[in-house]
Amino acid sequence: MLTGGCFCGAIRYEATEHALNQSNCHCTLCRGTTGAPCVAWFTVLLQGFTLLAGTPTHFRSSVHATRTFCPSCGTQLTFADDATPDEIDVTTCSLDEPGKMPPHEHIYTLSQLPWMKFADGIPQYARSRLEG
Repeated sequence: MLTGGCFCGAIRYEATEHALNQSNCHCTLCRGTTGAPCVAWFTVLLQGFTLLAGTPTHFRSSVHATRTFCPSCGTQLTFADDATPDEIDVTTCSLDEPGKMPPHEHIYTLSQLPWMKFADGIPQYARSRLEG
């Protein structure tokens, strides 16, 4: 199991190591909700994600998605898309050991910042991996 939580320690979780996706997302919504140029995520089945301590705040960031944050320190923790109710995306860098979940792709590069340059050799998709 992977363990993680927010910056202040108020929220703790565990997640299975069986990731469905491991991505760096460059969409404008991820940038806007974090203040970062991109966000690293990994996806697990919802049944493989358990809150151990604390209660995150929920924020409806679009018509089809909800994000969770620590109400004390603001760390973004998860992203849930209504189209995939059995899955949850978890912010990679909220893990205790984020090096265990390196990204395998860059997604939504259509909206990446022009000064972001990639030298990691992993695939890049204009939208999602499924949309191309």
